[in-house]
Amino acid sequence: MGKTNSKVNLPTNGSLSLTLGHLLTTVKISELQGSEDQWSALTGEGIQAVELSEKGKRRFLDHFSFLKKEFGIEGTYLIESGNNFPSDCGLASSASSFAALTLASYELAKSKASADYMLSELANLSRKGSGSSCRSLFSPWCQWREDSVEAIEALPNNLLHSVVVVHNGRKKVSSSEAHLRVLTSAVFEGRVERAEKRLSDLKQSLRTKNWKESFEICWAEFWDMHGLFETSAPPFGYMTPQSLQVLNQVREQWEEFNDGPIVTMDAGANVHLIYRADQLELAKDLNQKFSQEYSTYNSF
Repeated sequence: MGKTNSKVNLPTNGSLSLTLGHLLTTVKISELQGSEDQWSALTGEGIQAVELSEKGKRRFLDHFSFLKKEFGIEGTYLIESGNNFPSDCGLASSASSFAALTLASYELAKSKASADYMLSELANLSRKGSGSSCRSLFSPWCQWREDSVEAIEALPNNLLHSVVVVHNGRKKVSSSEAHLRVLTSAVFEGRVERAEKRLSDLKQSLRTKNWKESFEICWAEFWDMHGLFETSAPPFGYMTPQSLQVLNQVREQWEEFNDGPIVTMDAGANVHLIYRADQLELAKDLNQKFSQEYSTYNSF
């Protein structure tokens, strides 16, 4: 958490990401008569309504303008976008949207001229709009460190995912603002070293299939990150009583059976659960419990 260069969206520490293929952004680009590109919320079956502020629209369209220049696209266009999951609540909707816009713009360029970019090049272009969007172009695992983003091999590729949405409202503190505020925390000192150590340890534990250690590393990491939020100046937070309720139930699962899902959280209130393929019945069981009170989005 945090940025070394906010203008080009470079992170203070490396990260390992699991791309969620069942949580998707759809972008439609169509030619438009007029002098300016426009944005509109995409509608349709399975698409949830997206509301962008004027600042959000400008940021999205500015990235499209940047891509048009990069790809040599001429003309004026209507950009329509939407997700099959809630926006602005800590589910990486911004990252997904900018990655989708970058890929859709590249497809448009290829239909009009001979554009030829490597995936890593597209990822770096996407990063200019939203830093974390560069990770959404790689699947299932991606590592992002400074200005380098790459797929990571030899990690489990058949994992199951569920997110428990305890809050689907807009965050009071955006991720961009959070990246700046955490730098003021007294416990930010040593944060980069802690995160880098966990990154190295997590890759090793996943490769050796040490599931409990992977759980412990991820558990410590998201609490460390949320601790930065609470100790920033001024302090802020995303955790809710409902978040803690879900976390406590998962912890009880681990305490009773010495097994359970890996847990992680983004800059938001919602809780991500990652299961091994052989934990399908456990995943269904916990999902049944959580879905009685909250919305859940699952890959199974």
